[in-house]
Amino acid sequence: MANPDYRALAAQAHAEADAASLDNVRDRALRSEAALLAMAARQDLADRNRARREAAAQTAAQTAANVG
Repeated sequence: MANPDYRALAAQAHAEADAASLDNVRDRALRSEAALLAMAARQDLADRNRARREAAAQTAAQTAANVG
């Protein structure tokens, strides 16, 4: 399952905020941008942790194969 491009969505929300003429619309778009950037950071962390777990599992499998 592909993850959304949160940074692109945040950039779009920022552009909407820049184009907004109403304060409440601008504020909503800026809140959206902040939330999307937070989601991008969490996605990056999850990706790094997944890569770390996969590397550890591969190392363990190679070690088991060499011992067995």
